[in-house]
Amino acid sequence: MPGPSPGPDIFDVRKIRRLVQLMQEYDLAEIDLRQGETRIQLRRGAAPLPAAPARTAASAAPAPAESAKTASASTPGETPGEEHVAVIKSPMVGTFYAAPDPESPPFVKVGDPVGLETTVCIVEAMKVFNEIPAEVSGKIVAVLAENGEPVEFGQPMFKVDTRQ
Repeated sequence: MPGPSPGPDIFDVRKIRRLVQLMQEYDLAEIDLRQGETRIQLRRGAAPLPAAPARTAASAAPAPAESAKTASASTPGETPGEEHVAVIKSPMVGTFYAAPDPESPPFVKVGDPVGLETTVCIVEAMKVFNEIPAEVSGKIVAVLAENGEPVEFGQPMFKVDTRQ
């Protein structure tokens, strides 16, 4: 007697190919889908993800030519004299949110210290709210994006003074 039939196979190659096509068609940097304990996360131009739990699939679509470090986090000194300033850039196209909800204070503001794992904002893409970590240590010296406004892939969102 056959056992209970499993749910639909989310690892179906046709479905993953279609997701990659959508990423290319709409110039998306990331797709992150979750249903229960199952997750599919596709990224373009981002650093490799750490080992994931058993029921997680991480796959990368073709990456753009620029390096992942430049694309997602810190770029030292945009102008001469700013060697100690790193720029946190948007890793995807979406809507910038400075706080987890309208009633909450912003994740960070000018003068706040940040560490590698400090959440600095949320970028919403396709109804998925992605917490963006600083990926650098230092102090916020400028917030370059406006709450609720769209951001582009690679757009500077924060400047961080990395002098300790």
